[in-house]
Amino acid sequence: MSLFRKTLSSLRGGLGRTRRALVGSLERLDEVDLEAIEACLLEADVGAGATEELLDDLRRAVRRGEHPSGDALPEFLGRRLLARLGDADRSLALAEAPPTVFLVTGVNGSGKTTSIAKIASALLEDGHSVLLAAGDTFRAGAVAQLDTWATRLGVDLVHGSDGADPAAVVFDSLEAAEARGIDVVLIDTAGRLHTQDPLMRQLGKILRVIERRVPGAPHESLLVLDATQGQNALAQARHFAEAAGVTGLVLAKLDGTARGGIVVAIQDALGLPVKLVGVGERPADLEPFEPLAFVEALLD
Repeated sequence: MSLFRKTLSSLRGGLGRTRRALVGSLERLDEVDLEAIEACLLEADVGAGATEELLDDLRRAVRRGEHPSGDALPEFLGRRLLARLGDADRSLALAEAPPTVFLVTGVNGSGKTTSIAKIASALLEDGHSVLLAAGDTFRAGAVAQLDTWATRLGVDLVHGSDGADPAAVVFDSLEAAEARGIDVVLIDTAGRLHTQDPLMRQLGKILRVIERRVPGAPHESLLVLDATQGQNALAQARHFAEAAGVTGLVLAKLDGTARGGIVVAIQDALGLPVKLVGVGERPADLEPFEPLAFVEALLD
């Protein structure tokens, strides 16, 4: 299913530095040029493994008499980056019978709550009813922030008192969704560092409640990552993948960074598909991740 029908043209501003640095004045593809390309790819957070393999591909091309320099270089690298991203299913899974349950996790400041509002907006535009579950009962103002979005979007919100058990709030939300005939439940969770073991274990409890109340759920476990965090986002993804059974990634703030190559590094390391990307602050500024459009924005 495709909820969004936009292109990733808005990424060109943030990723343009990578594109310009790669094209630059590379005309010979000698070792000096290759070192410059390596530095550029590493700065873009493509990752050490992928960078090394891309450079090996370039060296082999030169030995074969090919000369993918200058304007031909982005095309050469783009084909290989596209192959690395593969053909993973990047659609959002919807249950055959409602409610569909999306669990959304991430560290503090990653853009998690805003991303939930953007997903809700897209679902509403696609004709689905939505309920927001305020599972972040720790951060002061978290419920109020989600309530503001719920009011703005005109969707239901279920929350508990300050300091309530998040798993209990989730249970109540799922019961309310079934009683009201809601199509999709979006569960917000407390922002947490991937190193905070008690809070990470709490995700396991929330998952068990979801699975008992709605068999087969969550239908998506989405991890929101801040694209500007680069390789630190990869460490976060590893830990959350284990604790929350992550099925896909939402890469927020991609329009404001030249480090978007982290998409490649995460795909290489974890095989987790980026499903959505945030490219602005408005509810409409969430788009499906399209590998071809991304590679073109990064390199063209």
